[in-house]
Amino acid sequence: MSIRAAYFDGKTSRRHQVILTVEDGVASISGEASRRCPLSQLRVSEASRHGTRLVTFPDGAYLDIEDQQGFARMLAATGHTDSLVSRLQQSWRATLLAALAMAAIIALLWRLALPMAADLVAAMLPSSVESRLGDATMQALDARLFDASRLREEQQQRIRTRFSTLAGSTAGTPHFELLFRKSRIGPNALALPAGRIVVTDELATLLADDEDALMAVLAHELGHLHHRHLVRRLVHGAAVGAAGMALFGDASGLVATLPTLMLDLHHSRNAEREADLYAARWLKAGGLGAASLAAALERLNGVKDDGPAYLSTHPATAERIARLRELHELHELR
Repeated sequence: MSIRAAYFDGKTSRRHQVILTVEDGVASISGEASRRCPLSQLRVSEASRHGTRLVTFPDGAYLDIEDQQGFARMLAATGHTDSLVSRLQQSWRATLLAALAMAAIIALLWRLALPMAADLVAAMLPSSVESRLGDATMQALDARLFDASRLREEQQQRIRTRFSTLAGSTAGTPHFELLFRKSRIGPNALALPAGRIVVTDELATLLADDEDALMAVLAHELGHLHHRHLVRRLVHGAAVGAAGMALFGDASGLVATLPTLMLDLHHSRNAEREADLYAARWLKAGGLGAASLAAALERLNGVKDDGPAYLSTHPATAERIARLRELHELHELR
C-alpha cells in the first residue's frame, strides 16, 4: 500500500514530494527523497478533524501526510491504533461528557472544598494577626463611617453592665469589648476581629425602650465572634478571588466576578443563620429567649430594606423572624 506525502528532513525548509510505502514492518519513501525505517521507530501524531497527520522519524525528520483517508487505511492494515485520549477527542459525545464532568468537579470544589480550606486557614491564624486585623478594621471604620458616640456615658455604662451580667451567667461566651459610635449607616451593630462589638448610637436609641431586644442584637454579634465569621469571610474571599483568577484569568471580568460575589453572599447568609442560632441558645441560657431577637429584627425591619434575597448578605428578615420564633417556642417546651 502506498500513499502521497511531503517529506521534511528537519535541516532545511525544503519540501520533498514522496511516496510512502509500508511492507513487512518497514516504512520506506521514494521520489524526491528516499529512506527506510522500521515502523516501531516512527511516531504518528494524534488524529484531528481538520489538521494533517505527521509521521516523525527518530532524527526529527517527518512526513506531512497528504492522503488522510489512505493513511487511515494504511494504519489499520499495520495494526496501529490511536490512544484512548485521541479517540475520545474525536467523539463529540465523549467531549460533551468530559466538559460536563469537569464543570461538576469545579462546582463541587468551588462550593465545598474551597470554603473548607479557607475555614481551616482562618482557624490557624494566630490571635496576634486577628488583633492587628481588628485594629486596622476599626481605624478604617472610624475614618469613613463612624464619629464619636453622643450617647450619655451612663446609658453606655448601663448597656455594658447589663450585657456583661448576661455574659457572666452564660458559659462559653467569647471575649468581647463593647464600643459605641455615631454612624452614617443607621441602626446597626458590628462584630469585628479581636472581640470588638460596635454599637451605633442609632441602634441604642431605636431600642432604648426595649433593652432585651438590644441585648438580643448584641448576642447575635457574639455569635459572629464565637464563629469568627469576619476572619473566615476575609480568608474565604481571598481564596475565592484567587481561585477566580486561576479559572477565569481576569478577576475583574463579569464571568469571574459574579460567581465569586454570589458564593461570598451565600456564605455570608449562612453566617447570619449561625449567629442567630447562637444568639437563640445564648439568650435562653440568660433567661431571655429567641423571641427578643425576633422583636429586634421586627423593629429594625421598619428602617431597613432587605432587597432581593439572592443579592443580600443576610437571609430575608421574615425568614429569620419566623425561625427565631420557632426556636423560642421549642425552647419554651423543653
